[in-house]
Amino acid sequence: MALHQLYYDPNIENKNLAQKWLMQAQVSPQAWHFSWLLLHMDKVPEIQYFGASALHIKISRYWNDIPADQYESLKSQLFTHITRFASGSKIVLTRLCVALASLALSMMPDAWPCAVADMVRMFQAEDSNVDGRARCLALLELLTVLPEEFQTSRLPQYRKGQVRSVLAQECSSVFPLLEQLLQQQDSPGFIKQKVLKCFSSWVQLEIPLMDCENLIQAAFTSLQDPELFDTAVEAVVNAISQPDAQRYVNTLLKLIPPVLGLQEQLRQAVQSGDMETSHGICRIAVALGENHSRALLDQVEHWQSFLALVNMIMFCTGIPGHYPVNETTSSLTLTFWYTLQDDILSFEPDKQAVYQQVYRPVYFQLVDVLLHKAQFPSDEEYGFWSSDEKEQFRIYRVDISDTLMYVYEMLGAELLSSLYDKLGRLLTNTEQPSTWQHTEALLYGFQSIAETIDVNYSDVVPGLIGLIPRISISNVQLADTVMFTIGSLSEWLADHPVMINNVLPLVLQALGNPELSISSVSTLKKICRECKYDLPPYAANIVAVSQEVLMKQIHKTSQCMWLMQALGFLLSALQVEEILKNLHSLITPYIQQLEKLADETPNPSNRLAIIHILGLLSNLFTTLDISHHDDDHESTEVKKLPVQQGPNPVVVVLQQVFQLIQKVLSKWLNDAQVVESVCAIFEKSVKTLLDDFAPMVPQLCEMLGQMYSTIPQVSAIELTRQLVHIFAHEPAHFPPIKALFMLVTSVTLTLFQQVGKQVPVIVLSPPGTAMPSVPKPESSLAACDTKGQKEDKTELLPRCGEIAPVGQVVHENGKVLLQAVLEGIGGQASRSLMDHFAEILFALNKHCFSLLSVWIKEAMQQDGFPSARVTPEQKENFSQQILSRERVNKRRVKEMVKEFTLLCRGLHGTEYTADY
Repeated sequence: MALHQLYYDPNIENKNLAQKWLMQAQVSPQAWHFSWLLLHMDKVPEIQYFGASALHIKISRYWNDIPADQYESLKSQLFTHITRFASGSKIVLTRLCVALASLALSMMPDAWPCAVADMVRMFQAEDSNVDGRARCLALLELLTVLPEEFQTSRLPQYRKGQVRSVLAQECSSVFPLLEQLLQQQDSPGFIKQKVLKCFSSWVQLEIPLMDCENLIQAAFTSLQDPELFDTAVEAVVNAISQPDAQRYVNTLLKLIPPVLGLQEQLRQAVQSGDMETSHGICRIAVALGENHSRALLDQVEHWQSFLALVNMIMFCTGIPGHYPVNETTSSLTLTFWYTLQDDILSFEPDKQAVYQQVYRPVYFQLVDVLLHKAQFPSDEEYGFWSSDEKEQFRIYRVDISDTLMYVYEMLGAELLSSLYDKLGRLLTNTEQPSTWQHTEALLYGFQSIAETIDVNYSDVVPGLIGLIPRISISNVQLADTVMFTIGSLSEWLADHPVMINNVLPLVLQALGNPELSISSVSTLKKICRECKYDLPPYAANIVAVSQEVLMKQIHKTSQCMWLMQALGFLLSALQVEEILKNLHSLITPYIQQLEKLADETPNPSNRLAIIHILGLLSNLFTTLDISHHDDDHESTEVKKLPVQQGPNPVVVVLQQVFQLIQKVLSKWLNDAQVVESVCAIFEKSVKTLLDDFAPMVPQLCEMLGQMYSTIPQVSAIELTRQLVHIFAHEPAHFPPIKALFMLVTSVTLTLFQQVGKQVPVIVLSPPGTAMPSVPKPESSLAACDTKGQKEDKTELLPRCGEIAPVGQVVHENGKVLLQAVLEGIGGQASRSLMDHFAEILFALNKHCFSLLSVWIKEAMQQDGFPSARVTPEQKENFSQQILSRERVNKRRVKEMVKEFTLLCRGLHGTEYTADY
């Protein structure tokens, strides 16, 4: 009835109830009885499947419940049922095979020494009731799931190693059978397919590669059969990719000719647009090259055959078509080029020189191929691409960019010269006008390298900066790349300020184009950050253009914030009166808007406008730093302006708008995001200005205190922390900082006590357990997550010896803390929290060992605590482990806690422990 409800009842609640009941039934002692009844041939496959699944769960999770004298009858029953289902339902057959596989793994090697050979023999024995092909398929299914079940089984580590070596030896019973079936002329396709899948499964047990030679060669032959192609690819790739394979260099060398032999099939697949075939062959070539390049490079006398393999992979990288629309293969090869380069550069100098000579031309060819692949399709074709295809292409180009950056290590400055020469020829050739795609790809290659490599000493950059204004920009993608290229050269421009005027007009012009929003704003920000001391002559123009685009609302919120950061960098290098003048013109419109908004009744639209304006101000103040705290490169020392006298311009502005901000707060104190935006202005300013922020400290402390007393919010605590961190050591600021700190602490503790009285379970329940809902989610308690609570404990406990009040708290409440931690470990909290509980135990052990010894003994004497599933012996064992000499090893304490929580939950030795 429950199964019928689960499969056929349309009511979801009934389904859930049935599922819950069935899961309990599966693990009950009665499952041994009803599983066999559900497997009767008159039942429907869904019900039979549940019976087979229940058997598997009982065998895999509750093996210790089975008396040794019942092993043989259980084995025999499973064989009988598998034979019976050989011609029946495929899903039931597979589940029964998994159950028998689990039984075999638990019995190996002592109770069932030749399990695999016995399986092969049992199914090869004549049985008149079952068709030979059906028996063959059942055997192949059993042999396929056996290694898979081993990979996912929860055998203890020592048993896993033992069983793995037994299985590796047993392959001698399996592989001859698989070879025979693959070579038999009359073997039908579905049998061969199953054979290849079975081989794929076994090679993942780290079988020596030389033992797999015959089957790998047979799999290569199967690649010619379209029906077997995918399965054969999987088998070859799995065999080649196993980590142990590199030990068998002779076998690897034997594999190069058959891989190279696939080139004709690859070319035909590419010509006919057969993407599946070209993809599969590429996977094989890359598996051999990527996993074993070091071993194969080491065979110097075979350098030509390996070079041929490298060229085959180059063909795959340059496969015609645009990724991901007309081809999906080229992306598979990119990691190979990293690996090959790393291996070449890891050789000793003499050998490296030889390989550099061979492979430098290959890598120059690779650059051409990658830049060709990075080209955009025609505008018309690109217009038909879906947004998902465009995004995949963008990511693909990022991967190409990373590869080019890496290749620079091998090719060095010659690579930049090559790119520059090609770009120069392209832009100066009047007879053959080039496509914008070609120009864009070359610039993209240059930018990929310049973004991360120091090109300050490159002799081609001046020429490139000279070429950029000659580019005819007729297209958004090209314009974007021009912007990003200029941005990548911002550090070079800082060292060569005379060239700034070559490119700055292009950037300012692009600012007005919404389609170039990200590239133009991020480039201006880079220039303002790197070249700020050379920008005063251009400052008025930059500010004017920026103001205009901000007023026109051309850019999205995040780009507006970047633009304000750019202006902050720019203004930092001006004289104070210039800064104030620019600040006045820049922020006055926003202040006027904010005054108007502050008078309005709060509503969702003016809320967003307020948050936007406050965000603009905080981003401007993030980077506006006339004390040059952010300058850490010595090269700018000579350009630094003398330290200004008088108040900091940011402080002047903040003092002017302070009352307005208070007015906004008074109306929006209930809104966490508005409060956060207000706090962000001061927090960013404090971080940037440090000591220069001092004049604001008294009034800000007073405002924060009022805010937090009215409605406690997380952002106010963060800002308080910042102020305490920077100003608590300054005698002049100590009184207001101390007063604020005491007030915030007092309000938080009062709040905590109120909640503790109303809902004591919050205080006493372990972290991570379900809690009743608490009003005011914006309160400071919302900041206390489980991890935070753990950190509070592990920060406080080390202080219990040196700070008397902390010692007193630990002495009085440590037992309650331990009780809560043990409850959590006992099953009351999520298993994901066990590491946090282990850290608390570790800290208690380290700093309060004598108290912990008493507390843990008392706690464990309670009946059924921390779980009814653990015996007194198991509790005693855990207590002794926690207090043993291993307590000083944090990793071991975590292992002890994980082991004990599994016992407490009844999950020890089950598949549910997989994430442990």
